[in-house]
Amino acid sequence: MSTDYQQARAALGTRLRELRLTCPDGRLTGQQLAQRLGWPGSKVSKLENGKQTATPEDLRAWATATGHPGAYPELAARLAGFESHIRSWRRALANGFKPMYEGLSAEIDRTSEMWIWEESVIAGLMQTPEYARHVLQRYSKLLGGADDIEAAVRSRAQRQEWLYRPGHKLHVLLWEAALRSLICPPSVLAAQLDRLTGMLGMDTVELGIIPFTAPVKIAPANGFWILDDRLVVAEDWHAELWLDDADNIALYSKVWRTLRESAVYGADAHNVINAARRDLNPR
Repeated sequence: MSTDYQQARAALGTRLRELRLTCPDGRLTGQQLAQRLGWPGSKVSKLENGKQTATPEDLRAWATATGHPGAYPELAARLAGFESHIRSWRRALANGFKPMYEGLSAEIDRTSEMWIWEESVIAGLMQTPEYARHVLQRYSKLLGGADDIEAAVRSRAQRQEWLYRPGHKLHVLLWEAALRSLICPPSVLAAQLDRLTGMLGMDTVELGIIPFTAPVKIAPANGFWILDDRLVVAEDWHAELWLDDADNIALYSKVWRTLRESAVYGADAHNVINAARRDLNPR
């Protein structure tokens, strides 16, 4: 993934390599350092090449083993700066929607199971082209830079082919607000809700709705995707966050399960969608 997060992780790896090669008692090979630390040799290689995210404990051990204990605060600061990072919307959209979508699409292509939470918008894998077009236009207007909206709409539609591949499963939770937010004309939202109703019967999709009237244990906020328990993609106004460390993945999984306790499924979900559909009165 070509993201600010990955670039920062690679830069940290370069810094770790520098420390290994400048030990006060002589440069160490990767294998020698791994032996000092009691690690498999592959871990040293992965950290130095930005293929694995270090923990604070890893960094402290590395600094000590290479004879640079004073480097730990710097390493920890680098880690704190990117461990929840950050693909800037403004920077990404400066090159249009296409490269931004390609990175996430590549991750989705190698994923077999996803868990999605959206509080105010229909999940991208369930969007009609017209609904997607209005959502993308709103973000483009807010953030500027991207004018390839039609290409992005096509990419989003193509991404939905994932739903029809054998062995895939999509678990989606939507707050009722997502069914009612008029980010598009009522007629477009009506067609989108009709599509949601049709997806309730798909064997690759599990769709839960949290009604406005349902008691909730945490505030419904901050949409996110969990891909195969290996990556979380969360969205904020300024950036998209890609998180691949175990602690954050576990936290977001717990959030999803907690929200699920308030959701309705099957006929009850159908009723909530139909109520939103009836209230639209498209012209």
